[in-house]
Amino acid sequence: MRKKGSLRRLVVDETTTYLWSVRHRHGQGRPCEEVVGLLRDGRRTRIVFRAGPGRAVEGGYQPGGYVSDEHGNGLNLNEPGSVRALVDEAAGRGLLPGPREQQVDGWALLPGAAARRAAAATPATPPGTPPGP
Repeated sequence: MRKKGSLRRLVVDETTTYLWSVRHRHGQGRPCEEVVGLLRDGRRTRIVFRAGPGRAVEGGYQPGGYVSDEHGNGLNLNEPGSVRALVDEAAGRGLLPGPREQQVDGWALLPGAAARRAAAATPATPPGTPPGP
């Protein structure tokens, strides 16, 4: 079993590799947060999901590392495919690679990343399949 918060490797392509981890944190007087930490070429990006109205993070009714919003978007941040979807969404918005140290609002990335994750998990229609009803 993997130690909580340990670094894992995410290979995007031949030249792009991230080290990543997921952590749950509490701030004094602040709501719970799930944080995906990304490290590449000395640049650290933290994708932060802070609990709030319509935004659920680990604890209570959610399994560890799972985030979801009131629109039905959700990701298990412990799955490499979910982290890859977040990386692709952030890169597509010009957020990666970022400055030496940055923090990004994960909720802004969630709908796009969840759609990417769902598309990756949906098998393609075999060639020659007739149109549906």
